[in-house]
Amino acid sequence: MSEKKTGVLGGFKAFLMRGNVIDLAVAVVIGAAFTNIVNSVVKGVINPIVGAFGTKDLDRYAACIKGPCTRSGTGEVTRGVFIQWGAVLSATLTFVITAAVVYFLMLLPMKRWQERQAAKSPAEAEPAKLTEIELLAQIRDTLVEQRRGPGSDSVPAQR
Repeated sequence: MSEKKTGVLGGFKAFLMRGNVIDLAVAVVIGAAFTNIVNSVVKGVINPIVGAFGTKDLDRYAACIKGPCTRSGTGEVTRGVFIQWGAVLSATLTFVITAAVVYFLMLLPMKRWQERQAAKSPAEAEPAKLTEIELLAQIRDTLVEQRRGPGSDSVPAQR
């Protein structure tokens, strides 16, 4: 005699055993690894290219809004208020590159594959749509039958 596990632990086990949770866990792990790759590309390739127009490190791009502004040798703010727009630019580049790669290398091919699969499968036969006159005739016949009641053998008069 096997008993069903109930309660919080049984529900939690059932939740974990569903395929969606496993797929989500795999996606998170792959996403974390992918994030490291994109961050490395942005910091190692994109930032130096953008930085070629100024300093080599985008994180050092900043604007002083309350001065005088000074930084230590390590780049930390010692006085003043800096808006560090270089870090925002770097994060924006990372986001745009990540979004582009996900769209062009994952979503677009998946969409095309799904369209091909849908084209291969036979088209499901849809019932023919009734014209307005046919639909009104069906409604009329149904109303006549309801008025006559069950067991009546008379045929509705055709107009």
